[in-house]
Amino acid sequence: MNFTRRDFGKLALATLPVTLLAKPNSKFGGVQIGVNAPYSFHGMPGGLEDVLKDCTDLGLSALELRSQPVEQFLGAPTSYPAPRQQPAGAAEAAAAALEKWRLSASLDKFKEVRKKYADAGVAIEIVKFDGVDKMKDEVVDYAFGVAKALGAKALSCEIPVSKTKWLGEFAAKHKFMVGYHGHGNVTNPEAFATPASWERAMSFSKYNGINLDIGHFTAGNSTSPIPFIKQYADRITHIHLKDRKLNQGPNTPWGEGDTPIKDVLQLMKKEKYHFQATIELEYTVPQGSDVMKEMAKCVEFCKNALA
Repeated sequence: MNFTRRDFGKLALATLPVTLLAKPNSKFGGVQIGVNAPYSFHGMPGGLEDVLKDCTDLGLSALELRSQPVEQFLGAPTSYPAPRQQPAGAAEAAAAALEKWRLSASLDKFKEVRKKYADAGVAIEIVKFDGVDKMKDEVVDYAFGVAKALGAKALSCEIPVSKTKWLGEFAAKHKFMVGYHGHGNVTNPEAFATPASWERAMSFSKYNGINLDIGHFTAGNSTSPIPFIKQYADRITHIHLKDRKLNQGPNTPWGEGDTPIKDVLQLMKKEKYHFQATIELEYTVPQGSDVMKEMAKCVEFCKNALA
């Protein structure tokens, strides 16, 4: 891989219209590789157009897109300002303003965002909303409407396990999958980390699904995620790719930890699983490198694993 040469080539084409450039394609061996954005682009501009450019520069043709850059692109007020930087009550006021904006927003505008990304060759396959368990019912309906308007296959979120019966009812109402994101906290019964946590959520609704972070699963459960993936492949909305050490070990550059990233990708290829394998860049960027170079390494890792 020669990322520098690839970058140089892009500079030469920078003035051409997007429609004249080759569209990205990150489906390798039948497996769709994507990215959690703008989360993975640490320290970089995270606007809607920034994310689209980063994806196309990396050749990524799909992603899990967070709601914030979409809503802000469409004019939503900034939500939840840092308490230390704002007077008392400002966070609550900002949250109320965002809620008001959401309940008056036209879903047609979100369809325009979908088209903007689709025209560039990037599919918004999952939409992530934060703070879902704190939303009023009508705002939850809005979140599902946004995910559908953006062309997503699923909505993802992080909420307590006990709240998934409630959210599962909304998912059934909208006939739309929810992927619950897991971390490595295996001692908290409200956290998604052990197989039992997802099994409980899935018992509440057939639309309650799994956003399995294979790095966190490996570190927290100190075992391979592959048996769990095989057992519940039909309920997985997408997986997060990262490398971690066993026994709650740290994030590492890919290939240096204990997470069987390559084996998971090869399983997806063999079994023709249709859910996205989503890159999350969480390890510390080495000195002399940068986020885009490390992301390019992750993309190349996936491509080689699926060759």
